[in-house]
Amino acid sequence: MLRRHRKARPVACGKIADPSHHTGASILPCVKNSTSRSLLRQLPVPASVQVAGGSSYRKARRLHAFRVGLRRTVKDTIFMSLGVASAAFGLEAFLLPNAFIDGGATGIALLFATLSPLPFPLLLLVVNAPFMYLAYRTLGREFALKTTAAIGGLAPVTASVHFPVVTHDKLLVAAFGGFFLGAGIGLSVRGGSVIDGTEVLALSVSRRLGITMGDVIMLINIGIFGVAAWLLSVETALYAMITYLAASKTVDFVVEGIEEYTGITIITPHYEEVRAMISNVMGRGLTVYSGKRGFSKNGHSFDTEIIYCVITRLEISKLLTEMEKIDPNAFVVMSSVKDTRGGMIKKRPLKH
Repeated sequence: MLRRHRKARPVACGKIADPSHHTGASILPCVKNSTSRSLLRQLPVPASVQVAGGSSYRKARRLHAFRVGLRRTVKDTIFMSLGVASAAFGLEAFLLPNAFIDGGATGIALLFATLSPLPFPLLLLVVNAPFMYLAYRTLGREFALKTTAAIGGLAPVTASVHFPVVTHDKLLVAAFGGFFLGAGIGLSVRGGSVIDGTEVLALSVSRRLGITMGDVIMLINIGIFGVAAWLLSVETALYAMITYLAASKTVDFVVEGIEEYTGITIITPHYEEVRAMISNVMGRGLTVYSGKRGFSKNGHSFDTEIIYCVITRLEISKLLTEMEKIDPNAFVVMSSVKDTRGGMIKKRPLKH
């Protein structure tokens, strides 16, 4: 049977047209024979088509990359600016007027500011200067530049912008001074930088010595609080610990966000019903993969389907209720998920 094609003579289904007349891709929809379709896919594409298509594709990719980079730069700048403002407010309105200290590099600068006549902004730059260089060596140029910009912005803000003192109550100073300072650190981290260089030091030391970053930071802060107790007073060191705890919890809250995600693994013989429930009732994406049951009364293993999905903590109760309806004996494992990207986790439930 013969089929006609634009710019080509009639061609039999089992034969291939001259590639100089047209490309295989252009007549592929007209060809029904599977063998001919397979051969047409192998035809060379003219150089002019390759260059034109490739050039347009590269331009589109470059434009997309530029837009993504621009959005990221704007977002990071906003986060860093808010972080500097929050940290400056916590320092000027709470910690500095009451001679309080904190952990980390900021705590070292606060300690020296309490013990010496040197201004805090200058001490902040001096203490963090080695960490800026270490950031360049450890995490790269971009992170080092952002960190330098954040710390370099915090120092002049604390020197030139003076917020009114909010309170002299020591407990409130420790709690809210740590809160605003921690919020500033967390926002800076969201913007791809830090305003306290001890985390950079902790990362470098952990890579060299094989210990965790948490252990390094804990040892640094124990040293700071010990020196504060020795040179200032035990009471000052105790309030410094409260300040540090408030700041660290606020950093975790700001960096990880309000939403907490939970990964759900479900093993049940009624996996089709569970799959339909998660997809249609809850409006969430899921992954189904094959596995083997490793436990049975007679020792045999059986093939099974394993369902995995990610939901917010507010949806756990609903999921467990729906699972109770389908299979009360289903094996359900829940684990914390730091963050998610893509998929249906942040979309509205499907309409049905």
